[in-house]
Amino acid sequence: MSQLPKIIWSKIDEAPALATYSLLPIVNAFTKAAGIEVVTSDISLAGRVLAAMGKAEDELSKLGEVVLQPDGNIIKLPNISASVGQLKDCISELQGQGYDIPDYPENPANDAEKEIQAKYSTCLGSAVNPVLREGNSDRRAAKAVKKFAQNHPHRLKAFPENAKSYVAHMAGDGDFYGNEKSVTMDKAQKITIALNGKELATIDALEGEILDGTFMSVAKLKTFIAKTIEDAKANGVLWSIHLKATMMKISDPIMFGHAFTVFFQDVFDKYAAEFAELGVKPNQGMSDLEKKIAGHPKEAEIKAAFQAVVESDNPEIAMVDSDKGTTNFNASNDVIIDASMPVVVREGGKQWNRNGDAVECVAVVPDSTYAMFHEEMVADCVKNGQYDVTTMGSMANVGLMAQKSEEYGSHPTTFELEEAGTVTVTAEDGTELMSFECEKGDIWRMSRAKDIPIKDWIRLAAERGQIEKVPVIFWLDENRAHDAEMIKKVNKYLPEFNTDGLDIQIMNVTDATRFTNARVREGKNTIAVTGNVLRDHLTDMYPILELGTSAKMLSIVPLLAGGGLYETGAGGSAPKHVDQFLAEGHLRWDSLGEFLALAESLRFIGQKHSDEKLAALTAGFDVANEGYLDNNKAPSRKCGEPDNKASHFYVAQYWADALANGENAELAEKFAPVAAALKENEAKIIEELLAVEGKAQDIGGYFHPDDAKAEAAMRPSATLNAIIDAI
Repeated sequence: MSQLPKIIWSKIDEAPALATYSLLPIVNAFTKAAGIEVVTSDISLAGRVLAAMGKAEDELSKLGEVVLQPDGNIIKLPNISASVGQLKDCISELQGQGYDIPDYPENPANDAEKEIQAKYSTCLGSAVNPVLREGNSDRRAAKAVKKFAQNHPHRLKAFPENAKSYVAHMAGDGDFYGNEKSVTMDKAQKITIALNGKELATIDALEGEILDGTFMSVAKLKTFIAKTIEDAKANGVLWSIHLKATMMKISDPIMFGHAFTVFFQDVFDKYAAEFAELGVKPNQGMSDLEKKIAGHPKEAEIKAAFQAVVESDNPEIAMVDSDKGTTNFNASNDVIIDASMPVVVREGGKQWNRNGDAVECVAVVPDSTYAMFHEEMVADCVKNGQYDVTTMGSMANVGLMAQKSEEYGSHPTTFELEEAGTVTVTAEDGTELMSFECEKGDIWRMSRAKDIPIKDWIRLAAERGQIEKVPVIFWLDENRAHDAEMIKKVNKYLPEFNTDGLDIQIMNVTDATRFTNARVREGKNTIAVTGNVLRDHLTDMYPILELGTSAKMLSIVPLLAGGGLYETGAGGSAPKHVDQFLAEGHLRWDSLGEFLALAESLRFIGQKHSDEKLAALTAGFDVANEGYLDNNKAPSRKCGEPDNKASHFYVAQYWADALANGENAELAEKFAPVAAALKENEAKIIEELLAVEGKAQDIGGYFHPDDAKAEAAMRPSATLNAIIDAI
């Protein structure tokens, strides 16, 4: 048994989960030679659902213990942050596979159903990240990846002359930004949130913790949405909504539902009785509505009414899938802002209409807190033109996310208020910390940031600044209540760290974006130091522009306890990859994120445990990753050309060759015949991998594949399998 720490590889969902069936056998064959064991842990949506119902081990809770250990080492692939619709589909699939689990009760009628709903609700939204992210985020482009992108530039489409695209937001008028209040706790005590004196929730706040309270005025949201529709019509642009309904699992689906209702107000008014009878929930979008009205006597009439609005003089609605007729209103989890807004910029300020044409758009991002970033990204390109991939600089990010730094609102202190009145936040010593006058239906939420993670975030920012020797910008707005408290922390803790020679500045979101973009256009690098939500937005936007995909971003979480969490990039495009794989046997998911994460994971162990074979294994893998990039072995998007499976073969070939020619004699002897076999059989292996292209695949389930079927589909080369399995 290995004396070196184990690496835990998360078993998750969709495209990266499929890739794991091909990649992990290769990884294990190589790492075992150096005494490293790589084990899996199932934190997929299906795994979490089964655990919630007592049908499987709670692997997520176990990993929550691992991240608190000094040697904890986890490679975390992107998982589904489930919407209600995805959760229901997953439950249905598991039931079809024979699992005795109940339906998700959308409207629980008794205590038993309320208990079932509560158990399932633990699987919704950002269920994984708050448990595992016991450290702050260090995201940047690896030098080899950046160099490759500049030498092999992907296409960014030009913005048209006199471009009309823009971002619309509420500008602080009734949104979360405008209504926010914030306080730093002077001592640890219990805090009660109440509406008109009736308790909504209690929390145990810590000394030095920052607590924020805020709300979205639904009346002002609806007025704003209606105005954006009128403006889009007047400006002759496509209309689209952009939210974060997976992470912000309570607030943003509600906002999505209001946008859906306002756009189709006449239809919702006319069929209000039918929709109430059928339990239609606008928050779940058109896909759920169509399921609810299926078979109803007025089904055709209702569909025609929606279509009439689409074909009226209203602005065109952005499409999620023009070929399938799927609009921006299909489901809240289809309009994830950190996946959708980079595409708007990449495509020259455009989205697709129902004819499949890319046309200029207004991107509606209601809450101005983060919309100001996207507004400036689009405005910068309208003014200065598209970026040049061959020369543009890099944005690296240090993100505050340790110990549930909960700007997201995916925590249990977000409420859709059941009545109008006063929301109060009161300490147990009787001090009223903040209060808000709200209307029925307003969305109120509290978010929290603890002192220890904040101090560590500031430390990490200074540390990265010393390593990179580029400006370090804290994206903090003195006019935002939360940020004003954060600025006090920065000013308090920054002098404790080495800032000699560093250019450290504090800027609001708009100014920070302009500063960063000006440097990007000059080919210069900048470190953005942000909270959790901006971390998410920036580390999708800039990598998609710089590298072609955020999956190529190096994402390291130095854990507070001393271990490491290595994230492998974003999975926003993963569903489309799976659709293509099931139809054609071609998986275009790029596993570079996994390769980079594994390299850093091995390096971390080597820093703590001196071991010659491990050092040689890590050095060899670095060579393999450079070979993968230099030889451009990323998966093709087209069926019939080498895909993800082939990319794994090439990494194995380059890795074996590096070890065969490396300095460790034992590994050289072991891998020389492996390298030779992989080279000699390359043509045959590629032929066997391509033989399945163009053929539909049966993997036994979307959310919960049959392992044997999925492995057979992802390991179709008998020649490659024999070589790897014999190591």
